[in-house]
Formats: sequence, structure tokens, C-alpha cells
Amino acid sequence: MSPLAAKTTSSPFPLQEARELVRDLMQPNPRIYWLDFLFHIALGWAGFVVTLALPSLSLWQVVAYLVTSLALYRSVIFIHELAHLKRESFKLFRIVWNVICGFPLMIPAFTYQGVHLDHHKRDVYGTKEDGEYLPFAIDSPVKILLYLLEIVILPLLMAVRFIVCTPISYLHKGLRRILWERASSLSIDPTYRRPPPKANENKYWKLQEFCTFLYGAIAITLVISGKLSYAVLVLWYLMAVLVFLLNSLRTLAAHRYRNPQDHNMDIPEQFLDSVNIPGNPFITALWAPVGLRYHATHHLFPSMPYHNLGKAQRRLVRELSDNTLFLQTVGTSLWGTLTNLWQEATTRRSKSLSALSTNQ
Repeated sequence: MSPLAAKTTSSPFPLQEARELVRDLMQPNPRIYWLDFLFHIALGWAGFVVTLALPSLSLWQVVAYLVTSLALYRSVIFIHELAHLKRESFKLFRIVWNVICGFPLMIPAFTYQGVHLDHHKRDVYGTKEDGEYLPFAIDSPVKILLYLLEIVILPLLMAVRFIVCTPISYLHKGLRRILWERASSLSIDPTYRRPPPKANENKYWKLQEFCTFLYGAIAITLVISGKLSYAVLVLWYLMAVLVFLLNSLRTLAAHRYRNPQDHNMDIPEQFLDSVNIPGNPFITALWAPVGLRYHATHHLFPSMPYHNLGKAQRRLVRELSDNTLFLQTVGTSLWGTLTNLWQEATTRRSKSLSALSTNQ
């Protein structure tokens, strides 16, 4: 039994009571989704154009770049909501998101759909089948650094996957299979292999893949022909790197990552292995947008819309008959949570090396 399991058994989390307290917060508000997404995607692309027009490396260009990246980052994170919304709901929103966000940024919705829903399954979360989980806290701290360094090449790998490999894969079945298994998921585990498409998986994934290729091919053609400046590609890359950096830091702060991947964790255990960082509603929401600063609460109620997670968090803290375990998931800040993760990893590594030295 894992430490989390022992803790849950000795002091059960009042899950049923928590569900009753937030039962009225499960309905998404389409107006909030549309206004939030359209405002930020418009701000992001407008900022992209302004950044290109400003003098290179000027203070104002740096400011515009930061605004652009943060706005597009928030827009991108709506992919998390798309994964949890009922499959046949928000149809127009899904199309619009892909057309003005997913395709041009080379992260079509299908790249997150399956892998993230598996992440929430009791028999998958925290195991080797979970593409969104690695035992960072009980492994070498070097793996944390390697995970962060990946951001430098990820945008380039995405471009190669969709612009180069996609058309070639139409002629090569083996490459087609490899692309699906190894290059079609937004996962943090580099060894993750996506299982074959399920019957209920997004039936339009092949169309999304082709459209992403088309966007990239058109952009490259326009740049080569001189109709667009090479600065467009450079800015796209730099913006993507910052987006990946913010999301990677957020991901590291989202869980405790203590499960050695050999234990199936129930919902309370998943919750206790996750982190809420309410923080400042303006600053914290920049690096953990669209409700993701309430990540532990999200693991309790995966289908709760992002705009109600803060309300649920405050209500549960205030009204649970015993909120002791709930408060254990609250982190003080991004830096504090990352520091704790690093210290756990280094401490575990030191103990392992010491034990190895003693045995020798």
C-alpha cells in the first residue's frame, strides 16, 4: 500500500459530502467560454502582429511578446476543457478553437483528448499507462531538469511531425502507426505509447491532422516565397517556447508525483497527490489559466467547468465537516511547490545513493 493509500484509509476523505456541496456547480456556461476564449485569442494574434511591427529587441517589443504569449497560452489551455466537455456538446466552439488556435499553433484537439481522459481513470492515473505522470518526487532530480529542457525542441518537433511526417505517412503505413503511437499526444512521458484509436474517440482526428499540416505548409510556402517575413517563424517559435515553459512549470506543480507507478490510486488518493494553488487571482492565473490553479479540486470533479472551480474550492474549505485532508492539497505558490518537489527528489536520491554505498 502506498503512503497516500495509508493516509486515506486512516482518515477517509468525505467524498460524498463534497459532491453534495458542489452539485450545483457542474453546468458549463457557454457565454463564459466564448467570451474568455475569443477575447484572449484575439489579443494573442493582434499582439503577434504588433510584436512583428515593433523595433527588434526594443522594450515595447518584449512587452508585446509577453502579452502575446500569455494570451495565446490561455487560449491554448482551453484544450483541457475540450477534453472534459461532453463529447457531443460545444460543437461550434470545438471547431472554432481548432481553426484559430489549435491548427495554427500545431496542437489540434485530438492530441489531448484520449491521453488526458486516461489520466483521470482510477486504473491508469499515476501508472506506466498514464502519459501525464512521471514519479519525479521519487526519481533523480535530473529528470525534472530534462523535462524542462525539452521545451527548446518541442515546437520544432511539432512542426516536423505535422508539416513533414504527416504527408509522408499517407504513403507509409508503418510511419502512420508510429506517428499515432509516439507523436500524437501531449504527454510528459517520452516513452508513452498511445493505444489504438477507440471507437468513441474523436472521429475527426484525421481531418484535424490534415488541417494542421495545411496551415503549416501554407505558412512555410508564404515565407519561402517572400510574402511573409522569416520573423514570423522566429516569433512563432519563441512564443511556443514560452508557452511550453509556462505549461511545463504548471505541470510540475500540478501533482506531488510520489506514486512509483505500481499502485492504482482511487479518487481521494489522486486528489491528495494533486495540488491546489489558489494564489493571486491575477498573477497565478497567468501561469495556471482556465482554472488549473485548482488542479486538486479538478481531480475530485473532472467534469466541473473551469469557471466554477474557484467557487467550489472556497465552498469546500468553508463548509466541509472535516476539511483537514482538503487543506493538505493547498500549495503556497508555484515556487514553493516546485521547491518541495525538487527537495523531495534530491532527498530521495541522496538516501538511495547512501544505501547503495552502505551495501557495497
